[in-house]
Amino acid sequence: MTALAVRNLSKSFGGLRVTASLNLAVEPGERRLIIGPNGAGKTTLFNLITGELRPDSGSIQLFGQDVTKIASRKRAHLGMARTYQIITLFPRDTILRNAMLALLGLSPLRWNAWRPLHRQQDLLERARTALRRVGLDRIADRPLAETSYGEKRRVEIAMALAQNPKVLLLDEPFAGLSIDERRDVSRLLAAIPRDVTIVMIEHDMDTALDLADRISLLHFGEVIVEGTRAEVVANPRTREVYLGE
Repeated sequence: MTALAVRNLSKSFGGLRVTASLNLAVEPGERRLIIGPNGAGKTTLFNLITGELRPDSGSIQLFGQDVTKIASRKRAHLGMARTYQIITLFPRDTILRNAMLALLGLSPLRWNAWRPLHRQQDLLERARTALRRVGLDRIADRPLAETSYGEKRRVEIAMALAQNPKVLLLDEPFAGLSIDERRDVSRLLAAIPRDVTIVMIEHDMDTALDLADRISLLHFGEVIVEGTRAEVVANPRTREVYLGE
């Protein structure tokens, strides 16, 4: 059984076709890298997988369950989590509260408006554990606005990991990071257990290729090359479409 199966997925915005009968099959525990030039449809694909957009046709399966028509918020309960290309956090809150809010969204406690967040001890401990995994537990009480860009990226990953996902979608986790920050995030991702399947969009090829088991190259909403690192890099279509040779 595949962890994530995308079958004949199509999406258009008016006359603009963004994905065209796209097929993707990711095995449990796999590290899949999605690459492609700007406008290839990579982030749109993620938005379709997570339910933030509805496809015109095709299907999406999560561990054999058809989730195509399931609401985005419910897909999170089924084991799907993601980060975003543009950081989407609460800058006026602390790092810890951001992590707690990510957990609250999956907890029945979210319906209890009368219980202060800081008194929810279980969420507090789980949030601290998630921040410890990304090396931010020592600054957990720091306001997010006072953290570096690289630390914000790690907060996003911590928030996603705190939800105990089965499939983790990472949209350009290395974007805007310094060399040292890229190294730190790379180590963090490499340490994620294989019971979490990772699908990652990334332009930083040098870093991302080292993490990937298989690579899919998108062009105009279609997968045109797929395989191992060696196979994809050696393919003439990759050099033509993505590497500009």
